[in-house]
Amino acid sequence: MKLWGGRFAKESDQLTEDFNASIAFDSRMYKQDIRGSIAHARMLAKQGIISAAEKDLMVKGLQEIQQELESGQIEFTVAAEDIHMNIETLLTAKIGAAGKKLHTARSRNDQVALDMRMYMKDVIIEVRKLIFDLQETLLKLANDHLQTIMPGYTHLQKAQPITLAHHLLAYFEMLKRDSGRLDDCFKRTDVMPLGSGALASTGFDLDREYVKAELGFEALTINSLDGVSDRDFAIEFAGFASILMMHLSRLAEEIILWSTQEFSFIELDDAFATGSSIMPQKKNPDLAELIRGKTGRVYGDLITLLTIMKSLPLAYNKDMQEDKEALFDAVDTVKKSLMVMAPMLKTAHFNVDNMAQATKSGFTNATDLADYLAAKGLPFRDAHEIVGRTVLHCSKEGKSLEEIPLVCYQEFSPLIEEDIYEFIAVKNCAARRKVTGGPAPETVKAAIKAGQAWIRSGREEF
Repeated sequence: MKLWGGRFAKESDQLTEDFNASIAFDSRMYKQDIRGSIAHARMLAKQGIISAAEKDLMVKGLQEIQQELESGQIEFTVAAEDIHMNIETLLTAKIGAAGKKLHTARSRNDQVALDMRMYMKDVIIEVRKLIFDLQETLLKLANDHLQTIMPGYTHLQKAQPITLAHHLLAYFEMLKRDSGRLDDCFKRTDVMPLGSGALASTGFDLDREYVKAELGFEALTINSLDGVSDRDFAIEFAGFASILMMHLSRLAEEIILWSTQEFSFIELDDAFATGSSIMPQKKNPDLAELIRGKTGRVYGDLITLLTIMKSLPLAYNKDMQEDKEALFDAVDTVKKSLMVMAPMLKTAHFNVDNMAQATKSGFTNATDLADYLAAKGLPFRDAHEIVGRTVLHCSKEGKSLEEIPLVCYQEFSPLIEEDIYEFIAVKNCAARRKVTGGPAPETVKAAIKAGQAWIRSGREEF
């Protein structure tokens, strides 16, 4: 008979059992469920609600169940519906009547809320470390490529000379913001709901502060209705995950573009690329494409969670069982994407000569020519117009700005002198931009040092 079967005169239909069960996906929270149950049992004994002997039986039995699960000696069943009832059923079979007392003063509603929060706290710490790993990869690559000149783009058109180091650190900053969002999510996840009961707490004299301390939570929920029906922390994680995946997708898209023969800026290591079943010459950036594709999947997880919660009256509703698959999918996708991205970048070969060569076409130093004129007192808007006409002339002649003679320059402006060629050399264009946040090697080197310190500080927190 079901643990809740006293009210019912007949057994559930098999279709009902299969449709209602969640053990197939919430089984991953078994450690959290057991840990929460042990803390609950200890609190019940502390408060005199169960005996010390009963508590000892429960704790010993739960610890044994965890060991047996992890060694494959026992398995969960659909008949017990979910992780909570599976653990309780196993415990009762192991220790007898004392196991039936474990559920005193709690509901599956506050139990699942507790398990999810504990699980997500562990996930957040793990994901944050994976973000640090990717950021360290970016810092290492940036340090290796402080002098690697490449074209920066707007509208996918060559714009101005930058360094590869500067380009990579843009993603470091994105990931830093992602870490901040994850920290905020952790704060709102780190709230202990056990004691909320089904919706109206309990008449038993519980010590919620004791359980909070046992389980390492920072705070307690203060409204039992909200305690069992809140899934903001799950939605917030999915929101964080969506933004993070968007950032990874942008990086993946650049890897994909740079891998083309048209760009030839990067070649992925064979270990992180795949081939074609029909075209033997192909080397495809499939992992980067999958990260790009899986981003949409995580967006879908966020929309799923928002849609589940958008019209639910207080307190718990069975709809909320659907939160876990979407949340767990977002967790798994983010973790795998981060784990793949770091070594894929670390082992890639950057074609620095191709990058430098690409910078010499497309008039990437045109803005510097305008700056040269502005520095000589010409209003920038006038300088912009003169450079535009110069670029038009070069385009017709099939020459770069470095290739036209000084006499030609002076036809456009007498302010231009022999030093123009050194001024508009692409390496000097990047090196000159020493403003905070700019691509000058010395500026980027300082940014790398600051980034390393930021990661050290962040790792020390965990």
